[in-house]
Amino acid sequence: MTSFTVGLGCDRGVALKTVREAVQAALVQAGARAELVAMAASITIKQDEAALLALAQEHGWPLVFYPPEKLAQVAVPNPSETVRKYTGTPSVSEAAALLAAGPDTPMAALVVEKHKHRGADGRNATVSIARKD
Repeated sequence: MTSFTVGLGCDRGVALKTVREAVQAALVQAGARAELVAMAASITIKQDEAALLALAQEHGWPLVFYPPEKLAQVAVPNPSETVRKYTGTPSVSEAAALLAAGPDTPMAALVVEKHKHRGADGRNATVSIARKD
């Protein structure tokens, strides 16, 4: 059975509801269910982000964090200079989803590229989903 990995990026202090909505919309887009998610991933600077920690705990997903240098080595379809300026890598959610799926996972495994969602809290969450074969 195919499983998926979820890459997560967000504004500092994002509400759990905003991240939840972003992930739910991305899962629908992928035609996937939360039970099929093997792992979630983000960047090390988000290790203390309450909404990401709470979401992973709610779903029982392992949550891993990658350093920006490692994320920056992953080829992604939607790199961003703005993201690079603030994090040191041109991609958080896409690169994290691909790394979590496995070290040699091709860009083609991304079933949802950089899905952005702005919540009622005015903050943004970005979700990418990769197929883990």
